[in-house]
Amino acid sequence: MAWYTGNETFDTWLAVGFGFAAFTLLGSLFAKSPYGRFASDKMGVNLNPKLGWWLMELPATVVFFWFYLQGARAFEVTPLALALVWTIHYGNRGWFFPLSLRVARNRSSTFSITVMLLGMFVTGLHGYLNATFFTQYAPHLTGAWLADPRFIGGLAVYLCGLFLTVRSEAIMRHLRDPNAAGQDYKIPYGGAFRYVSSPQYLGELTAWAGFALMTWGLPGVMIFLISAGNLVPRAFQSHRWYHERFPGYPSDRKAIIPFII
Repeated sequence: MAWYTGNETFDTWLAVGFGFAAFTLLGSLFAKSPYGRFASDKMGVNLNPKLGWWLMELPATVVFFWFYLQGARAFEVTPLALALVWTIHYGNRGWFFPLSLRVARNRSSTFSITVMLLGMFVTGLHGYLNATFFTQYAPHLTGAWLADPRFIGGLAVYLCGLFLTVRSEAIMRHLRDPNAAGQDYKIPYGGAFRYVSSPQYLGELTAWAGFALMTWGLPGVMIFLISAGNLVPRAFQSHRWYHERFPGYPSDRKAIIPFII
């Protein structure tokens, strides 16, 4: 992986992305991620989570395809294959997931507008860097790359992560009754919840690790680090929250990595 492309704009924004990854990790050590069960009015106006999630993820679709279609290699086979992976990922993360959320009547505003704006910055930057990288600054992404062990292995890891994420989120979604006005959190069971409290976060990190390997580029490493800086501390926070809220919570579950942590 080259650490720079020679294009000042691209390289500057890539450096900003790595800086934001460090900011995310350091910030998560001192504060809980202020959305969902950890929502706080201190971070500005809270939005309905369906709207907040959708707006936050929207740039990953719009920005990516805006820059992708301007790339010189947009219609070559390997960039098209990676664009398909991107479309599948953000078809789920940016459209299906937010619109399928079940929100209890007493928790209609749990997504901080500050989180939304920061998230829009990240997904927009993520979209720009990867779209441009695929179509302009990745000479290794030729047709032969589809047979490279890094692509094949990365794709396999990515698909495992995507399956784990989708399966875990489906379990979480069906725990909640959108018509309930009382307590709207329950202990999740089934799937990888047998082993960890936050398998959806493990799935997301696994998917981005596979994506970084599959693309063999620093934009993929950047989004993996940003995701890890956000999700790993949140997994530990959620693990503690479950134990505090539910006295009978399974004691053998780990926070995010089965049998380890």
